[in-house]
Amino acid sequence: MKRDILVPFDGSPNALMALRFAIPLAKSLQEKIVVLNVQPDLRTPNVKRFFSEQDVRDYQQQMYREAIEPIEKELAEAEVDYELRLKIGDPKEIILKQAYPFDSEPQCSTVGVRMIIMGSRGMHPILGGVLGSVSYGVVNAAPCPVTIVPYSCE
Repeated sequence: MKRDILVPFDGSPNALMALRFAIPLAKSLQEKIVVLNVQPDLRTPNVKRFFSEQDVRDYQQQMYREAIEPIEKELAEAEVDYELRLKIGDPKEIILKQAYPFDSEPQCSTVGVRMIIMGSRGMHPILGGVLGSVSYGVVNAAPCPVTIVPYSCE
């Protein structure tokens, strides 16, 4: 049976609104919130040329901590079960893989997350828009219901 609510979180105000929308829903369903932070894969030829693998991992961990730290207290005080995840790669692909963690066809599946709740736009300066490219991609390919929470939803 599908369980848990996946909340992609990049530290943006829109992601924070989505998390705040998900908390009472998770409590009422008695389900866990899976807070997913996706850091970019920085293993490009130029990055490899100037930085060690450890430097890149340390940087990704630092960016993850900066995004997640402000919400940890809020999640604990909400008394909701939650899990924090850090993944590296393309945000849309990672979100979809976390929603349905198997390689077979996800339609009509009973595994994966119950739903995805995400902000309408993230922090990417180029890929943003009215509905961000990641949000748009997830809505069109997710194996479960997706709720898009606009920033003005407070």
